[in-house]
Amino acid sequence: MQRKKVLFLIGSPNQTTQMHQIASELNDHDCYFSQLYTDNWLNCLVQRVGLLDTTILGGEFRRKGDAYLAEHNLPNDYAAKVFGNKYDMAVFCSDMIITPKLRGLKTVWVQEGMTDPLTNWAKFINKMNLPGYLAMNTSLNGGSNICDVYCAASVGYREQFIKLGTDARKIVVTGIPNYDNVQEFLHNDFPYHGYVMVATSDIRETFNKDNREEFLANCVKIAAGRQLIFKLHPNEQKERAVAEIKKIAPADALIYTDGNTSHMVANCGELITQYSTVVYIGIALGKKVHSYFDVEKLKSLTPIQTGGTSAAAIAEICRNYLAFKGPKGEYTPPMPTKGLTEGLFSKLRQVTTESF
Repeated sequence: MQRKKVLFLIGSPNQTTQMHQIASELNDHDCYFSQLYTDNWLNCLVQRVGLLDTTILGGEFRRKGDAYLAEHNLPNDYAAKVFGNKYDMAVFCSDMIITPKLRGLKTVWVQEGMTDPLTNWAKFINKMNLPGYLAMNTSLNGGSNICDVYCAASVGYREQFIKLGTDARKIVVTGIPNYDNVQEFLHNDFPYHGYVMVATSDIRETFNKDNREEFLANCVKIAAGRQLIFKLHPNEQKERAVAEIKKIAPADALIYTDGNTSHMVANCGELITQYSTVVYIGIALGKKVHSYFDVEKLKSLTPIQTGGTSAAAIAEICRNYLAFKGPKGEYTPPMPTKGLTEGLFSKLRQVTTESF
């Protein structure tokens, strides 16, 4: 097949590394990258004055994304305006902001991880069919039905996206890179073991309420004298968060603002989270976990384990769609087979069949 040009939209460090993994499996085509962007004049104005610096559209996320692309020598075609390319496909980490120009391409959406709680405001935005970003969180990510193909982490998330309004025939359960082979995280050089780990979230930075003092007090109560290790979300105001922890947590509590969170989860004895995707690592590894979400519900949403083959499966879907010559609306993504046990394959085949 003739080489095609594919634009991967990146965002947070997790979204960026996921997209890199998928592109690495698609080396028979020309892959470019761009931080997620908008061409809506009002959004551009708000972004220009810095009000979106705590979102994946700018600020620290964009700085880290650009640095990652430079470090790995990946072509950075921000807003698809640097190289003058005519793209055949766009692969998204969010379907809440998609420019009209990119909607005209073949489009694939890849789930990053956990989505935020569905608030009453988000339900109103969804019911009125307004842009998902107006929900002011990620709760509607995956539910816009804008993209042609949706790659979901699990059967549970597939059902969630269908309820939000995405056509079931578009959604294929592939698992997601970074969360599809949690057993590998057990092999690490993080020096501590058996502690109670706390993974905080950037709730306040995304304009929502968070009683951090109450949360920290509860963490201390759960630890009951055991070693506490805190890992801050990369989007948090670090100085404020560190000061709050030092005020409430025991003096021997350790605080990390950087480092491999997955390895920290793998070595902990118990995991406390707010709205963090790393809770799925704890669940998949059989650890006792805490979350602002209902833990039993989270178990049904936990990404399927494919032995690290999700990126290859998603790349194969992209490749298959690039070769498809019919109208966009007639394309149905094939169910992946890589890395699936016989039981999981049968389950995915059953839910896929039920969609038709």
